[in-house]
Amino acid sequence: MSKYGFGKVVDMPFDKVLERAVAALQAEGFGVLTDIDVAMTMKKKLNADMPPYRILGACNPPLAHRALSNEPSIGLLLPCNVVVREDDSGVVHVEFMDPQAVLDLVDKPEIAELAGEVKQRLERVMQAL
Repeated sequence: MSKYGFGKVVDMPFDKVLERAVAALQAEGFGVLTDIDVAMTMKKKLNADMPPYRILGACNPPLAHRALSNEPSIGLLLPCNVVVREDDSGVVHVEFMDPQAVLDLVDKPEIAELAGEVKQRLERVMQAL
């Protein structure tokens, strides 16, 4: 997909995919700290229409604590963003920030190990959809 993310197409209606994504994240120990409705914001601020697009800020508290304990400034790279979006043709995509790509910016072995663990959890979330 990209150097900074991975994802898949899910053959279900947007609202159902969003619901399942949140449930799958919870099953892997992630809570959704933020839920940004990009489409609604674009409509409200710019009167621009776009298909549904949500950015979920997912956080696994024990993993975040480990990261912050090793690198206090890592909060700049947290939480893990998960995008649920519908394209112009009505296809629903779920995309995950690749924690390894982002956390490679931090040159610490403990953080690299942690990023691998987070990525495995997010890959399981993706497979559950």
